[in-house]
Amino acid sequence: MLKDQDRIFTNLYGMHDRTLAGAKARGHWDGTADIIGKGRDWIVDQMKASGLRGRGGAGFPTGLKWSFMPKESDGRPHYLVVNADESEPATCKDREIMRHDPHTLIEGCLIASFAMGAHAAYIYIRGEYIREREALQAAIDEAYDAGLLGKNAARSGWDFDLYLAHGAGAYICGEETALIESLEGKKGMPRMKPPFPAGAGLYGCPTTVNNVESIAVAPTILRRGPDWFASFGRPNNAGTKLFAITGHVNTPCVFEESMSMSVRELIEVHGGGVRGGWDNLKAIIPGGASCPVLPASSLDDAIMDFDWMRENKSSFGTGCMIVMDQSTDVIKAVWRLAKFFKHESCGQCTPCREGTGWMMRVMERLVTGEAEVEEIDMLLDVTKQVEGHTICALGDAAAWPIQGLIRHFRDEIEDRIKHKRTGRVSAVAAE
Repeated sequence: MLKDQDRIFTNLYGMHDRTLAGAKARGHWDGTADIIGKGRDWIVDQMKASGLRGRGGAGFPTGLKWSFMPKESDGRPHYLVVNADESEPATCKDREIMRHDPHTLIEGCLIASFAMGAHAAYIYIRGEYIREREALQAAIDEAYDAGLLGKNAARSGWDFDLYLAHGAGAYICGEETALIESLEGKKGMPRMKPPFPAGAGLYGCPTTVNNVESIAVAPTILRRGPDWFASFGRPNNAGTKLFAITGHVNTPCVFEESMSMSVRELIEVHGGGVRGGWDNLKAIIPGGASCPVLPASSLDDAIMDFDWMRENKSSFGTGCMIVMDQSTDVIKAVWRLAKFFKHESCGQCTPCREGTGWMMRVMERLVTGEAEVEEIDMLLDVTKQVEGHTICALGDAAAWPIQGLIRHFRDEIEDRIKHKRTGRVSAVAAE
């Protein structure tokens, strides 16, 4: 269990004052100019040493990403873009930072932007986040009034402006290049890479796109030292992390905890246990809708971090877990996700545009049992033709839940088809 003194987000539940005065009382904006005074290289090296991996889902090392920005300017401005387009189903951690602890993010923007040579940063916030935008804008205004943003920000000698951009509610804009396109006023459609944003991003200038949590934890890591942060979790999975548990648990919640805790401990301690007890657990989706489902049988020794989930053919994602008990129609749950990805596909790449609709329609028939048993393998084959054949990862995200379903619950799909044929229910068929 994480001790209170090791929590980075000390106002996660909005119990305390979220204004600048409250943030300062909790230790934020403390010695910001001193951190900046140590120079760009020092900040990037400290972030690398901390082992922080991106908190938006992909888990790319944050310090390494910052180091890709050109050291010298070629005349083009540099930009930091913060991805606050938290549209992954079941993911609701960044909104707590923005509405209750916004100054962690604002201070992080200043320090990270300095480390990348950027005099301006944009926070791109999800279209549905109205109150979060208001809280964040109020905090930005406060920071300007206090001299923490603008000319000579926080008396560091660095001029820095922070802008808040409101999206229009498209899932695809969470992909970093689609987000940049949307920021530029164009249709949110992913770009081909290379060039990567660090070479040509926003307005064709060097840009880094980072998740809200990745930026918001940076000031505390730099104040307390990379060794402190790296002391949590397993090697390569370091630090504390905001998790969420939703679904069939007694106390759904968002909380900060150490990386690499066991899945069972997270569910029992923070989620209040599975509804009806641990034996009533059927499956989990570990970190947002695009992660392949894992059955209860594989969870006894499961560890909640990047490496364990990858080794077990799932993904850690955003760390926001969906828990499903035995009452869940898991085929229908995956069909619902397939419907979501079909709806949110931007239509730019043919495999995704055509494949997501195709997968959804086959899933629809699997839910009712109207399909043929042979169609299960055909569906798996189609997921392989979509996966890895698109510009961005939305095609993969649509394919993975279906692959996980077929990997772990094929007998349930087959039983449903047979039941539809014969009218008999076998032992494991779900009605």
